[in-house]
Amino acid sequence: MRAATLLDLSVGEIMTRYPATIAVFIAMQMHCVGCPIGQFHTLPDAAREHHTDIDSLIAAVMTAIEDSPG
Repeated sequence: MRAATLLDLSVGEIMTRYPATIAVFIAMQMHCVGCPIGQFHTLPDAAREHHTDIDSLIAAVMTAIEDSPG
């Protein structure tokens, strides 16, 4: 998975395709899980909304994807 590919997906799509990423959003105290806006927000949108460093968020999401079985 490339970071550029992640940027094209909504947060909702990321969590649906890669369920292991849900833990990242929870750990970072982002309220994306179950949020209806998650279907529209990208990672940069969510990072901006939650005052989270985008690079840290991308790294954590990529790690969760890479470490997940399957």
